[in-house]
Amino acid sequence: MGADISHEEAQDTMINSSPPLSAPLFKSAASRARPKGPAVGIDLGTTYSCVAVCQKGMVETIANSHSNRTTPSCVAFTDRERLVGEPADVQAGLNPENTVFCTKRLIGRSYGDPLVQSDLKRYPFQVVEGGNGKVKIQVSYRGLEKVFHPEEISAMVLSNLKQMAEAYLGRPVTQAVITVPAYFNDAQRQATIDAAAIAGLSVLALINEPTSAAIAYGLNDSDRWKVKRNLLVFDLGGGTFDVSILTVQDGIFEVVATTGDTHLGGEDFDQRLADHLTQEFKKKHNEDLTQSTKAMQRLKAACEKAKRTLSSNVTAIVSIDALYKGVDFHTVVTRATFEDLCSDLFHAALLHVERGLEDAGVKKSQVHDIVLVGGSTRIPMMQKLLSQFFDGQELCKTVNPDEAVAYGAAIHAAILTGHRYQNLQNLLLLDITPVSLGLETVGGVMDVVVKRNSPIPTKETRNFSTTEDNQSSLFLQVYEGERTLTKHNRLLGTVTLSGLQPAPRCVPIILVTFHIDHNSILTVSAMERISGNNKQLTITDTRGCLDREEIERIVHEEEEHRAQEKAEEEKREALNSLESSTLQLKRVAVEEKSLDDRAKRRVLEMCEETAAWLEGNRRAPKKEYEARKRELEDVCYSIITHFTTDGEKP
Repeated sequence: MGADISHEEAQDTMINSSPPLSAPLFKSAASRARPKGPAVGIDLGTTYSCVAVCQKGMVETIANSHSNRTTPSCVAFTDRERLVGEPADVQAGLNPENTVFCTKRLIGRSYGDPLVQSDLKRYPFQVVEGGNGKVKIQVSYRGLEKVFHPEEISAMVLSNLKQMAEAYLGRPVTQAVITVPAYFNDAQRQATIDAAAIAGLSVLALINEPTSAAIAYGLNDSDRWKVKRNLLVFDLGGGTFDVSILTVQDGIFEVVATTGDTHLGGEDFDQRLADHLTQEFKKKHNEDLTQSTKAMQRLKAACEKAKRTLSSNVTAIVSIDALYKGVDFHTVVTRATFEDLCSDLFHAALLHVERGLEDAGVKKSQVHDIVLVGGSTRIPMMQKLLSQFFDGQELCKTVNPDEAVAYGAAIHAAILTGHRYQNLQNLLLLDITPVSLGLETVGGVMDVVVKRNSPIPTKETRNFSTTEDNQSSLFLQVYEGERTLTKHNRLLGTVTLSGLQPAPRCVPIILVTFHIDHNSILTVSAMERISGNNKQLTITDTRGCLDREEIERIVHEEEEHRAQEKAEEEKREALNSLESSTLQLKRVAVEEKSLDDRAKRRVLEMCEETAAWLEGNRRAPKKEYEARKRELEDVCYSIITHFTTDGEKP
């Protein structure tokens, strides 16, 4: 009995000033005292991530250990260690089965999701079905088969960004504002919060990526915003696409409409080019590259570089030695070919722009600024089509498309932690929910409770009743989507209200409340008006998200892993110290002229013995390295000190 409720005359109330209600695992940022300390803004991207901090009214994007301000959202597992970021990305071609990327496209989704099934064919790593239809990623790590939730992989990336921020600031970082695509659904948002919890970060707020970028753009030239302006943010990143229309005036950023596709971005452009070159290789050499994950991963990496080159040049050379079965592959890709391969994807993005303007009730001529965000907006054809759509209007490129999202998040983090510098005094952010939410009623019809583009936080209460006499329970199915019938929309979860008093059909009055908090997390509650019998559900448990026990287990495992990583790092330092000491002593023995020949031979022999021992004991315990170093230095320094050519010997 899925459709066992009827909709009575509703007393619909929208409450925008009510306190936000968050998921049970995480207290609302508005309802708790703000802990002191720095809070960072994090852009957790599909292909690249970025972290920034706002201090004394100035925003600084934090560089990683390789001096880059964006870090690959990539994690690799080897027989010895776990690599995150650039070290993982560099070795991807040699270890594709155990190098995990694009988890943003898996997070918060079920294994049976058609988009997940479509992506399985492209991933070199193995994606398997866990319990309750959850997605899990299977890799080989330290000689063992291990499975991870997508949230765990994202947590590893977040933890890496957290460590970067701590190294830069010189103190612990425990709070963050994290950005998500505007079109992320409730499960994907909750899964992002879970990932942050595993990484040891308290989420002050989730903020939509285009809204965050709008803040960065708005503050970049604040004098222009005294008069109300309409701003369109075109956010095309590595794996997701969003369009948001905002009105901006005197520091108030109000989102009026948003639309997008959580499965459109640079990865798709790379894949189109990779598919094209795979066919070219087959025609030239009669070999199928898809039979080798290593070959495909190397080709995909070359395609990404070619795509970047084509943003500034009309041709790009793809050259890969011994790509497959020892066969070299060299070809030239033209910008025209690339644009033709991706033409339908470019036009799909423009359809979302058109839809966003329609939802906002804004004409093309009424858009004052078109802001480009995300690395894929550098593609010349995408810029050309977008400008043509707006009748030749110039596009705004004053913000760095790779860093703008983290920049805005850092500003929001500073405000939420009470750091109201003069240039941030009047900043106010008003966001919306991107998808309609409702219940299934008789006939499988979707009864919308919260309309798409409703301001958040928000609270909507509607009256429903029973469809049968003496009905003892009410089964509420919660959906998101824009179609009339629920079978065409997405099931979020269910709320069962049991123990109803016997009564004729349509007599009991059931109050159903949809509450969306400042992070766009949805809570649905149902209460029988007369008896006060009630039931509440935060929509997470039926959609693949982690429960409290799983998070606690993963956090415990992550703490153990961090301890192991620390021990491994200390062991590597001890090994390096022994190796360095050995080389130094060899150099002293060779260069020290006052040392007699016999002593010199003895020092060199000990150094050679130690070097040989190191070659065969690369995995020895830390204590052995330290003991070897003490023994080597004690003996060699004693020889060097006492056995000199002046004849003074002990």
